[in-house]
Amino acid sequence: MIITIFLVALLGSMAIGVPIGFGLLVSGAALMWHMDMFDAQILAQNLAEGANSFPLLAVPFFMLAGEIMNAGGLSRRIVAFAMTLVGHVKGGLGYVGIMAAVFMAALSGSAVADAAALSALLLPMMKRAGYDPARSAGLLSSAAIIAPIIPPSIGFIVFGVAANVSISRLFMAGIAPGLMLGAALWITWWLLVRREKVEAQPRASWPEVLSAARDALFALGLPVIVVVGLRFGVFTPTEAAVVAAMYALFIAMVVYRELKWSQLFGLFLAAAQTTAVIMFLVAAAMVAAWMITVANLPAELIGVLQPLLDRPTLLLIAMMVVTILVGTAMDMTPTILILTPVFMPLVRAAGIDPVYFGVLFMINNAIGLITPPVGTVLSTVAGVGKVSMDAVTRGAWPFMLAQFAVLFLLVFFPSLVLVPARWFYG
Repeated sequence: MIITIFLVALLGSMAIGVPIGFGLLVSGAALMWHMDMFDAQILAQNLAEGANSFPLLAVPFFMLAGEIMNAGGLSRRIVAFAMTLVGHVKGGLGYVGIMAAVFMAALSGSAVADAAALSALLLPMMKRAGYDPARSAGLLSSAAIIAPIIPPSIGFIVFGVAANVSISRLFMAGIAPGLMLGAALWITWWLLVRREKVEAQPRASWPEVLSAARDALFALGLPVIVVVGLRFGVFTPTEAAVVAAMYALFIAMVVYRELKWSQLFGLFLAAAQTTAVIMFLVAAAMVAAWMITVANLPAELIGVLQPLLDRPTLLLIAMMVVTILVGTAMDMTPTILILTPVFMPLVRAAGIDPVYFGVLFMINNAIGLITPPVGTVLSTVAGVGKVSMDAVTRGAWPFMLAQFAVLFLLVFFPSLVLVPARWFYG
């Protein structure tokens, strides 16, 4: 009955056009009313407490770093460097997109920011060179979702806070799977582009390669600073976000000199607006999560799924399927906030490593960003690249299937996540 009330209140609110954040509040209030414990003061206290988290301070700074990266020339230099390395091979612009996405993922942590940058920089070039627009847009969409997996990841921050799991460990555990997703895209693109007649870019000379590498050196230094700093305990993820924002600001204004003082207000405003949405979602979800706990819903689910607790792989497959279904209708952040308090008691009862589960869960949610009908990254690429939503969706399917293959490979072989994670984290 409690599950029914929660779902009816949430889905009913969404059906009539209520924003997801307010829908979460409605579902929490509905549970309180059903349990005869409705109190507006308790609702307000839990709402305020939901956003009162020090690790969440990382969100605005990483968002700001992403905005500065795109406006200050860091993204463009990374794409130019990748172009000198693989732009001359057949299908080279696609490989450039994949390489650039991996590098940029380590700068912003935002799939939408990376999708916008890649589409603006590469999609016009791919169209002029004769690449299929739908397939090109699908590739760039799929490449952009690597951003929530490779650190720094805003998704990992939200999950870590909601699940009470070490964000530093999640960051380190995401490196190898993020590279695997990139490799899967690389192989899929190679298979698809072999028969296309496309115009190759001129091969860059070694002086041009070295010049591009030197130009992109400061941009590529940011992920190194963040990962090394976290690996050796120099700073926490929250402090790493501040370092990333200040470093990006310094490079964009002092070294590259492409960012002007007059642009700063717009960048700060854009980062603040996005942060406000995320923080309100987190706060509202904490109300619903508190009511789910009070209603003892996790214990009831554990009882229902008791036979699967001795079979962790089957339990993981079941949770991944549920996440896939929810991800088609919701954006990444609401999905994380709604499912995390439900799944984590099951994960711990089954003896599954929470960090390992967090990586699988985040990959699944990232893929949800390119699953219709609510594919935020698909919409971003369609808007920026001036390609129809149907065409982007059609072009993304082969790459989405490749990424799902990586996800379920990691489900069946946990050591692919855990062994590199232990090495990176020490």
